[in-house]
Amino acid sequence: MKKKILLIEDNTDIKENMAEILDLAGYEVHTAENGKEGVSAASREKPDLIICDIMMPVLDGYGVLHMIQKNPELQGIPFIFLTAKSERSEIRKGMEMGADDYITKPFDGTELLNAIEIRLKKAEQLRQPLPQNLQGINELIGINSGKDHLDELKEGRNINRYKKKQVIYSEGNHPSRLFYIQKGKVKTYKRNEDGKELIIGLYNEGDFLGYIPLMEGKTYRETAEALEDTDLAIIPRAEFEELLGSNPVVMKKFIGILARNIDDKEDQLLAIAYNSLRKKVADTLVLLYRKYNTQNDPEFQIDLSRENLASIAGVAKESLIRMLSELKDEKLISLEGSRIRILNFKKLEQMFN
Repeated sequence: MKKKILLIEDNTDIKENMAEILDLAGYEVHTAENGKEGVSAASREKPDLIICDIMMPVLDGYGVLHMIQKNPELQGIPFIFLTAKSERSEIRKGMEMGADDYITKPFDGTELLNAIEIRLKKAEQLRQPLPQNLQGINELIGINSGKDHLDELKEGRNINRYKKKQVIYSEGNHPSRLFYIQKGKVKTYKRNEDGKELIIGLYNEGDFLGYIPLMEGKTYRETAEALEDTDLAIIPRAEFEELLGSNPVVMKKFIGILARNIDDKEDQLLAIAYNSLRKKVADTLVLLYRKYNTQNDPEFQIDLSRENLASIAGVAKESLIRMLSELKDEKLISLEGSRIRILNFKKLEQMFN
């Protein structure tokens, strides 16, 4: 099936010449002679790519781009500006508005076709599902910038190593990077005025960490600490912000990759607020089993301190210990020192409040 290209250009000679080149290259070409007609044609034809002159009567190229981006059905269509050499100073404005590329007039056919091919390829890549992990982020960075960042991010200088109980970042500090857990486990927590700790997030290998304050432009609202020896890959803030500032399709993909932990956190906070002591402890064990037993190992053991378990459940340490003893007596769990093995997952999962 032919790719559909919309060409918006008020100069008849340039428009006809470009249309002929695109037609010979096998594209389905639609044209408009001003910005207003171009927006109508885009809504009607739903093109795969738009090429648009900047200086036009009725509605200029900036106005066209603005209206295209406001329309949910047209967002994400690759957009290439056409500009004369004397207008190159205006290109920065267009790129900041979200244009994908620009071509300076006069141009040759090869330059035009190469630019179109690159942008169509990028749009096709963005339509494909991406892994919900570091590979997905790097593929997205590569699609957006045209570079392969995966090897660079794997180099030793891009890995931070933290010992058990070492703080990764602290509440109130300004974020400068996005973290990805290559190995280990991390908790995020807050303390009240009395110093009591509440764990509000649990992160495992394959999770991203610290992205919400980066997106909001604010300081960290919690402290992150390694639960065991942990390796974190680093995505610099500049690359993070480049993705957020890209076109809406790139940004939507990016946020989708990052948002894996939000549902778990909401469920945990609801349980702390409304559940009984018995159900809070049972749900905490179920949460940890699901979070960290990714291989469904029947011999899997939860190995966290009683302080951390109590903080996750939102209960006193003494109450947690008493409830673990009751669950052991009921043969729902077994205790081997600090380690907990779940013997009847289904009963714990279906525990009444």
